[in-house]
Amino acid sequence: MSKSEMSEQTEASRRPGGRSARVRADVLRSTLEALAENGTSSLTVSEIARRSGVHATSIQRRWGALPNLILDALLSYSQEQLPVPDTGNLRDDMVALARLIAAYLNTPLGVALAQAMATAEEDPQLAESRAQFWGTRYDVTRVIVDRAIDRHELPADADHQLALELLVAPLHFRALLVRQPVEEDRIERMVDTLLHGLAGQASARTRPDSR
Repeated sequence: MSKSEMSEQTEASRRPGGRSARVRADVLRSTLEALAENGTSSLTVSEIARRSGVHATSIQRRWGALPNLILDALLSYSQEQLPVPDTGNLRDDMVALARLIAAYLNTPLGVALAQAMATAEEDPQLAESRAQFWGTRYDVTRVIVDRAIDRHELPADADHQLALELLVAPLHFRALLVRQPVEEDRIERMVDTLLHGLAGQASARTRPDSR
């Protein structure tokens, strides 16, 4: 093989859609499917290898411990299914994000993954992966609050994490606990209530002490 042919082959292997990308996609897809069907308690690298057709040693060499693979699979799927909206104002961003989460939780895979993460046994590595997952999702979505602060829709000391938790929690409550759909008007009322509460917090912080 000539140097130019070797260079072309190397470049092809690096391009998105090459063999490495296909292997990663197959492994992540198989991980999600196994998680959705069996949860975290019985998930093994051997099972993922069987489903994906990728040798277990190749999976371990690339991801190391199983929790690393679970984290990669969940974050990649969330990034694909839950992109951060940028509508130009806080209310529409919140409504758009809530709609995406509601749609995600309205699919068999979405609700199964949420249940698996919520009921995972407290294995230290799995607990760490779960914390990293939510921490990363928080870091990604806090830009919504950051932009609102820049536009003076929220005060500079607005609580990013509280705002996002108050948006996400009711959606998971409906999907995982009462198992009811989230109607469009409920999403808008939920966001309006959340924003009213944030505005009230800001007013309380700036109100002079009347004592």
